[in-house]
Order: sequence, then structure tokens, then C-alpha cells
Amino acid sequence: MALSASSTLTFDVRVDERDLRAALERDARAGLGGVQKSLPPTWFYDEAGSRLFEEITALPEYYPTRAERALLERHAAAIAGYARSDTLVELGAGSCEKTRLLLDALAAGGGLRRYVPFDVSATFLKASARELSAEYRGLHVHAVVGDFLRDLDALPSGGRRLVAFLGGTIGNLVPAQRRRFFAALRTNLGPSDHLLLGADLVKEVPRILAAYDDAAGVTARFNRNVLAVVNRELGADFVPERFEHVVRWNARGQWIEMRLRSERNQLVHVDALGLTVPFARDEELLTEISAKFTPDGVRAELVRAGFVVDRQWGADAGEFLLTLARPGPRR
Repeated sequence: MALSASSTLTFDVRVDERDLRAALERDARAGLGGVQKSLPPTWFYDEAGSRLFEEITALPEYYPTRAERALLERHAAAIAGYARSDTLVELGAGSCEKTRLLLDALAAGGGLRRYVPFDVSATFLKASARELSAEYRGLHVHAVVGDFLRDLDALPSGGRRLVAFLGGTIGNLVPAQRRRFFAALRTNLGPSDHLLLGADLVKEVPRILAAYDDAAGVTARFNRNVLAVVNRELGADFVPERFEHVVRWNARGQWIEMRLRSERNQLVHVDALGLTVPFARDEELLTEISAKFTPDGVRAELVRAGFVVDRQWGADAGEFLLTLARPGPRR
């Protein structure tokens, strides 16, 4: 749905290439030097990784994207009616397909004025911001390049903001990280703001496992791509083909773990860090967790962080959950 008048475009940069390089060096040094080797999922998403993830979202086994989109198609108008927002903030801006559903619903109510895409990838963000600015005339697009775990204070203030955190990305955070994230978000939201949270629900374990270990092997290529990123950026000599894609359900944590298992004894050199990293045969490198939730669990985490939950959609289907919440009284 187009808006009247001309559009404006603003960019704020909190994270630049030097910051990203320093963060990668920090994460690689800590993760590859630990007893349980790990790399954060942030580093999946270079150009090749982003392209592979788009392929993953179209796979028959990967239900979360389709389930969330179906909920948004069904309930975007109700969400817009409850929130009555003039600003849509999107943490981890994504491909913009789901964004349009919310923008159209908010615009239909006549109040939409501003869109704030927030992402760590400047190149991707600028392309998306320009595309939507051209498509939605009269919409002020205020893009923020930043890390949502550290830079929420960079969110532009004013108006009635609907902060969308979709795609089940909240599941990539362990419980302690989720507590810090929700607390920081609560601090940065005003009484007229709302949070729209997308979370994948606990369901049959074989179905969850298949979503992260597809028959075509796209997710395996996506997983190994993080090694190619470290090779390119830090001068490492990982041979990705020597690592097997492994997916495991952690029943205690209620999350999927994606790992890379070394197929042999090997040494990996990371020139930029002066590191030599030994891998024993069958030793595993943790690359991602993806937590699954219950509706009551999502509600409880938000309430503990100081939110009031207004509505949840999708709980009965047990597939995916959208939760609309607002800041409660400050304690």
C-alpha cells in the first residue's frame, strides 16, 4: 500500500567494518580456544550464507518461515489495531517480505509514518532501506546499523513504536542472553510502544530435527559456510569438507544444536590471531542453538522482564507463536 507525499531516508551507523572485524576476532579467539569449541551464528550471514539461508526458508522441511508468515497474513490487521503504531521497528531486518505485511496493515490504519530497519549488515540494510523507501512513498525510513544485543539505545525515539523481532531469532539466545535482551528492550521502550515477538514452538522432535538437517543438504552447506568466513576474514585454513554437519536436540535446554564434527585429527591455523587449533577426530564445534518455546514460557520470560502480554496468536496450532506485549509499569 503506497503512502502519499515524498519519502525520506536516514542512515545511522553504530557498527562499522572495523567493529565487525574486532568482534569476529574476539569471538573466534574465545570460541576456538575454549574447551567446548564454538562460533556464534552471527558469522553465518555473509553474502553466501544469506543466500543459502534464503534457500533454506523455501525447503519443504523448514516450516518456521511459512508458519510465521501465515500468522502475519491472518493477524497483521489485528496487530496493527492493537498497537496503533506510527513507527515499525524491525530488529534483524530480513528479506522484507514479512515487513510488507506489517507496513501494509499499519498504513491501512492511516497512522504509519516511519520504518526503522535495524541490522548489523550495512550493505544488506542499505539495499532493503532504499527498496522500501521507493516502494512506500511518504514513509520515512530510518535505518540503523547496529547489534541488537548492544545498541538498542540507538533506536530513534518518538511516536508510537511497534518493535518486531521475528523469524524465531530470539531462539538463538541462551536464557541469560534473553534475559539481558528483554531487560534492555524494556528500558528503551516507552508506555505507548509495543513488542511483536516471533517464537518457534516445541513440537515433535523429528520434525524439528528435519528442519535443520534437510534432505538436499542446504543446511549442511550453510553450517560449513561459517568456516569459509573465518578462512576469508582471519586467514584460517579450515577445510570445510573435513567437518560433518550434525544436528542434535537438547531436551534439557529445549533447543536444537547445530554442530560441525571433525572427521579426523587435524590442526587448523588462524593466521590473523596467531592461533593453532587442534581438532580431535569426532570433536564438535558448536555453531548455533535454536530454542523452542511454549506459549506460557514466552509469557513468563516477558513478564519477568517487565512486559505485559496483550495477545498471542498461533498457540492452539502449536506451530509458531506471535506475541504482542507492551512495557508494564516500571518497578
